[in-house]
Amino acid sequence: MTAPTTPEQPWPVRTVARKIAEWVDRLGAVWVEGQLAQVTSRPGTGTAFLVLRDPAADVSLQLTAPVGLVRDGGPAVVEGNRVVVHGKPSFFLGRGTLSLRVDEIRAVGIGELLARIERLRKLLAAEGLFDPARKRRLPFLPGRIGLVTGRSSAAEHDVVSNATARWPSVRFRIEHVATQGALAVPQIVDALGALDRDHEVDVIVLARGGGSVEDLLPFSDETLCRAVAACRTPVVSAIGHEPDTPLVDHVADLRCSTPTEAGRRLVPDLAEETARISGLRDRARRALAGWVDREARLLESLRHRPVLAEPMRTIDAYSEQVARLREATRATVLRDLDRRGTDLAHVRARLTTLGPAATLARGYAVVQRIVPDGGDVPPVLRSVTEAGPGTQLRIRVADGAVTATVPRRRKATR
Repeated sequence: MTAPTTPEQPWPVRTVARKIAEWVDRLGAVWVEGQLAQVTSRPGTGTAFLVLRDPAADVSLQLTAPVGLVRDGGPAVVEGNRVVVHGKPSFFLGRGTLSLRVDEIRAVGIGELLARIERLRKLLAAEGLFDPARKRRLPFLPGRIGLVTGRSSAAEHDVVSNATARWPSVRFRIEHVATQGALAVPQIVDALGALDRDHEVDVIVLARGGGSVEDLLPFSDETLCRAVAACRTPVVSAIGHEPDTPLVDHVADLRCSTPTEAGRRLVPDLAEETARISGLRDRARRALAGWVDREARLLESLRHRPVLAEPMRTIDAYSEQVARLREATRATVLRDLDRRGTDLAHVRARLTTLGPAATLARGYAVVQRIVPDGGDVPPVLRSVTEAGPGTQLRIRVADGAVTATVPRRRKATR
């Protein structure tokens, strides 16, 4: 038997590892049932790595298998499937890890774990929690960033370092929580609530590094998904790597493939913004200088226009034009008056020619009977029958009038 160890005579690590390997090697091959939580088969390698999870407990086992066995397994060897594997336990001496080297894989059915996640995915989608219309835009420059992550994790370092490199004055409020296991969901929900109630926090980031499907299970929990949906503050999900897509990625306002990307998306780049501001300032300066030059040239051209160079010249021109128009109007009016006077003289001459005075001047006379009490105007004699013997007559000629009396006897006229 091996002598017991003492503080003075401890075993080296290699001895302990070798003894564990020898003991594990004495174990025989076994059949194991579980759920495939991860299948990794890299091109160019002869070994595939799998994770077999116990559906009823938070226990998993690493599996190694020939790549050909995984490839030939077809639909059976898919993440989420429940399988039965045959293999022999082995202890890897260099890393001190235990794995099950399998030589046969048999499908049992659809994995209950991923099936439950898929059912929850459909439920939340039907309720509209994945609707793009409900997602909010992140602030351009948040005053403070709330970060929910594991203590001293690589995810925390990636988010903080990348955000600080882009904007050195960025501020964080960090809540350290468990990111896997039974305590992860309640701690993350409590941290979300505390950050959401903080009025100085403008955006919340859920960050965790990569891991197996079972490691990321808390981020597909229904309670956590509904807590993220209920947050009034925008939430960014930065869980795992690019292929990892837990349900919280669909509920969050922004999904980042890695914590590094989240650090870059949270704040603008100071150098880029400074360069943009400098460019805009230069453009504004050039635009203003161009505008001033353009307006100066316009003013100069206006100053050299005759209307401004000699303002009285235009007034004199219009004054002369008004004078010419006035003279033209006066001449037109005088010509019209002369024409009208001539027409009036012609009409007067015609009236004079046609009047009784002109007729009397040619030797004619107007004979009127003088009737006693006959009025001021004696009647005109129109027939000899109207002048009997003794009738008093008034004979009007051109230069006056004479009176006459019809004799008692008169010669007959033909």
